[in-house]
Amino acid sequence: IPILDAHRRVIAVLGGRPNDPEYDRATKGAHTMMQERLPRLRLTRQRMRHRRARDAFAAVSRGPSYGTGQTEPGELCNNVANTKVTDELLEHEFFKRISGFANSLFAMWAPRLYKYYQMQMEKLRIWKQMRWNFPGCAFAGTTFNFGPKTITAPHVDFANLAWGWCSITALGDFDPDAGGLLILWHLKLVIRFPPGSTVLIPSALIKHSNTPIGRDETRSSFAQYTAAGLFRWVWNGYKPDSAFENASAEVQAQRAAAEEARWEEGVGMFSTLDEL
Repeated sequence: IPILDAHRRVIAVLGGRPNDPEYDRATKGAHTMMQERLPRLRLTRQRMRHRRARDAFAAVSRGPSYGTGQTEPGELCNNVANTKVTDELLEHEFFKRISGFANSLFAMWAPRLYKYYQMQMEKLRIWKQMRWNFPGCAFAGTTFNFGPKTITAPHVDFANLAWGWCSITALGDFDPDAGGLLILWHLKLVIRFPPGSTVLIPSALIKHSNTPIGRDETRSSFAQYTAAGLFRWVWNGYKPDSAFENASAEVQAQRAAAEEARWEEGVGMFSTLDEL
């Protein structure tokens, strides 16, 4: 189910799940794997009460990124225990299947934006050898939200590309008619979001959260995205923004003009329903 803007551009997709009984085995198995490994994680109380959490829940991110404290793009760092746990998940067929479905949804519903992601990340691969979570996938980063009750507060993922999409796959054992609903605050939509389903949204633009679940229920989720910093690094010719602080007035003006045009170019990458 596509969500359209006033110009009939597809700005988000409620992707559901593929018509394949084996896929349910993958999503249920993925949740079971995360719950079984939850006690092995090593996270401080502060890490459990992060900006996105309504109540404390465990979350670990993996993959290439560029942002807070990094001098150049590189793989996100984790302690030994968390790295071992997430390595097991990244290498398992269940998560490869879920990632592949989200990647296919992206390619189908936003082919220009998808191609742009692939081209920019290929430039990054040529520049530096890094481990990618799922080879061939357009998304660079992955966050495993272990829960056991992954309930998010209203938030935007401001570190992601402004007009970019991220995929979220709900996992768990909960009643989707009573809890775990997805709220897209700026669109004034409350959406049934059953375990095993995937959505793609511009998470840096639209404030989103989900509703609580029952006392004896569990919910985890699997998110994929690409940090805006990775795109900026490529745009800058593999340099940080700070490298241009002392640039000439002409170069500064060119950069300002490019920044101004980039939003329109980005929104132009959305496909209209008529095109599709």
